[in-house]
Amino acid sequence: MPVTIAVVRETAPNERRLAMTPEIAKKLAKLGGRIVMQSGAGDPTALPDVQFPEAEKVSDARSALSGADVLFKVQPPTLDEIAALREGAIVVSYLQPHLSPERTRALRDRRITSFAMELLPRTTRAQAMDVLSSQAGMAGYKAVLIAAQASPKFFPMLTTAAGTIRPSKVLIVGAGVAGLQAIATARRLGAQVEGFDVRPEVKEQIESLGAKFLDLGVSAAGSGGYARELTQEERAEQQRKLAEHVRGVDVIVTTAAVPGRPAPKIITKAMVEGMKAGAVVVDLAAETGGNCEVTKPGETVVHNGVTVIGPVNLPSMGALHSSEMYARNLFNFVSLMLKDGALNLDWEDELIAKTCLTHAGEIRHEPTKKLVDGG
Repeated sequence: MPVTIAVVRETAPNERRLAMTPEIAKKLAKLGGRIVMQSGAGDPTALPDVQFPEAEKVSDARSALSGADVLFKVQPPTLDEIAALREGAIVVSYLQPHLSPERTRALRDRRITSFAMELLPRTTRAQAMDVLSSQAGMAGYKAVLIAAQASPKFFPMLTTAAGTIRPSKVLIVGAGVAGLQAIATARRLGAQVEGFDVRPEVKEQIESLGAKFLDLGVSAAGSGGYARELTQEERAEQQRKLAEHVRGVDVIVTTAAVPGRPAPKIITKAMVEGMKAGAVVVDLAAETGGNCEVTKPGETVVHNGVTVIGPVNLPSMGALHSSEMYARNLFNFVSLMLKDGALNLDWEDELIAKTCLTHAGEIRHEPTKKLVDGG
């Protein structure tokens, strides 16, 4: 029997991405996979049914889910979707286990094997499967476009008959994938760009994109590509120097996030109040509490003349290309376990083992197990 991969319409508010594209449907079919899609699932992504000739179309989600060996999703499955899956099915998706113990329990109790793509080890071998990086690239790009739209200034320097317009000063906080894409985008738009990160090793990456590295004398080099948490003294020194610097900045884009934890507060209310009128802050970490104290998720706030924007789910704004990258990530991951048209889970493979959230009625991810079971 061929492996059946199901794809259903995303039901989370404002989610336009899809976990399948025509390119990946073709590749899965060549590997002997059978694709079952809910009709119209790709409409919000500008991927109509006609572009998926390899896929069988069904009218409702339950029909697709009930026969699935593997479910591809973007947002975590709902409790109803989990209930519709057969025992032993595999879910490959964002799962946000730290936000919903109830969902994790449902996956465990239904004996679903679930893979939380955000738990994927960030190693060289895993780069082609790294959903956090692929989606962060779109988020960083869109954040700068939002900032440019909201700013009352041009980004580039212009020489006109009415005189010279000086370029906008843009500060990107955080130099992960989203931050580096934001730097590159702001530079393409002609702004004068600085990048700030507490990890000194990213200085070269920031400068390679034509931006200046803002050195505040505080280092928080950590492991696994993430920054460690700052001490109280380090944070106070960082904030004092940053507060002085942002007085002259036109646009700040903040991108600092730690998976599974609230976003670190970097831009204080006092800093915002010290910025010049007309300045703009775009906070990519709005969904996890925000890097800015003034941020309200999903809202635009004007505080003391400064516009603070807290966008949510920015990758969905570029749904087509985000979906292309995301679907490739999932395909590359599932290829680890799809051999000769059959599923074979190799638990000796660290990418499979460490990305697994639940399997065979157990929670495999220790921090989530402690959260759910209170251990």
